[in-house]
Amino acid sequence: MPQRRINRLRQLGAAVAALAAIASLSACGADATGDTDRAADKAPSTIVCARKGQLAASGSTAQQNAMKHWMREYQQACPGVQIRYVAIGSGGGVAQFLRGATVLAGTDSALKPDEVEASRRSCPGSRAIDLPMVGGPIAIGYNLDGVDDLVLDAPTLAKIFDSEITTWDAPAIRRLNPGAELPSTPISAVHRSDGSGTTQNFNAYLGAAAPEQWPYEAEKAWQAKGGHSAAGSDGVAAHVYGTDGAIGYFELSSAAAEKIATVRLDTGAPEPVAVSAKAASAGIAAAAVGGGGVKDLTVEFDYATRAPGAYPIVQVTYEVMCDKGTPAEVLPALKSFLTYTASEEGQNHLAGIHYAPLPDALAARVRDVVASLS
Repeated sequence: MPQRRINRLRQLGAAVAALAAIASLSACGADATGDTDRAADKAPSTIVCARKGQLAASGSTAQQNAMKHWMREYQQACPGVQIRYVAIGSGGGVAQFLRGATVLAGTDSALKPDEVEASRRSCPGSRAIDLPMVGGPIAIGYNLDGVDDLVLDAPTLAKIFDSEITTWDAPAIRRLNPGAELPSTPISAVHRSDGSGTTQNFNAYLGAAAPEQWPYEAEKAWQAKGGHSAAGSDGVAAHVYGTDGAIGYFELSSAAAEKIATVRLDTGAPEPVAVSAKAASAGIAAAAVGGGGVKDLTVEFDYATRAPGAYPIVQVTYEVMCDKGTPAEVLPALKSFLTYTASEEGQNHLAGIHYAPLPDALAARVRDVVASLS
């Protein structure tokens, strides 16, 4: 059996085991107190640890590499706290949180009004709130033998993912890539099979930048015609990696991990824009911050931007938790961990793993809200 397939099977087994651990954590709770300890000498001095705690979390696959980094650094500093995060997609993470199976959900789109209302059942006397924690561009990755540089625009992407452009030598693609040797290879467009905030953000981009070609709503479920599907960002990336002629969307960290070539976007700016964490950070800084309450912080992007050097397909992953009503035995650990992830220490290394750090002013607002959780 190929080593790549063996690795995928091992990852699947690990995910199943971790999901079982979430159920166990939610059922048994922990005996954490409200006290905190300064991290041991070997840990970064900025981390203030909870003494104990078990955090059950799940959700966005787009943030899973950032979450792995945070968990590793935090738990090295704070060995008394156990954290389990299962990357099952934004839709699955929100659903588990609303059922009370977890105390934290990661989602690439803010909660909808009906989800906020439903959260009142799992947040006694309160409601769930959205806090942005990590940003990043949605890369358009492709696998096309002999083509190592590819430019596409929103109308062409819309037609590709809606099965209206079906071969790589189509006139619309040739026009954007003069001089390129484009083969007649069939296009294998891959989308997410699970409910996904990454899908919702990709839909939002196409709807804003190519409204005539993309009639679909910005929903977590895929709606366009045809194509292939795969579960999670890793599944989409694996299909693209292994299929000549494939194209798909996933976070930049997945593209980098698999060494998948990425599309440069013709946005109407003087030059096509390559995907990067730096370009995504610029987009986050220019976004408007709103929300359904003082503590609820949501980010609204301009997906149709033509600003030079601005990569337009940007998303922010939110952490969803109760404003009030988190069980007392896990609240100190939850606040300690989120304070770290939103800190300068927690944000500084994100660009190195292909994520976009939050702007300083927004990160400060997030930390203020975390401190107020009860």
